[in-house]
Amino acid sequence: MMESVTKSEKDFGLLVYASSLLGYLVPLGSILGPLILWLMKREESAFVDQCGRSCLNFKLSLLIYVIISGILFLVGIGFIFLIILGILDFVCTILGMIKASEGQVYRYPLTIKFLSDN
Repeated sequence: MMESVTKSEKDFGLLVYASSLLGYLVPLGSILGPLILWLMKREESAFVDQCGRSCLNFKLSLLIYVIISGILFLVGIGFIFLIILGILDFVCTILGMIKASEGQVYRYPLTIKFLSDN
């Protein structure tokens, strides 16, 4: 799928995934962190471009799921979904970081493709 990926590209791909953890500290940081890094390097590296698209698609999908869970919170079941989404987000982000360090693009589960591959 990908030609050889340089160490620099692997590191930047890992950073794209890792930057999404900013969402635990800063509102919308899980989207803004990867977005900024992706916009910086997407033209220079196909690998970083794919990592960024993958990460942003998942984080935007997750935002929609969190909003839906917030609405379901009103009927008493949203709390469970919010916990599951939090665990899914953290675990998938770690898996994405591991895959990027190996030179592979991580394909998140339950992702809506907002940013399609070229």
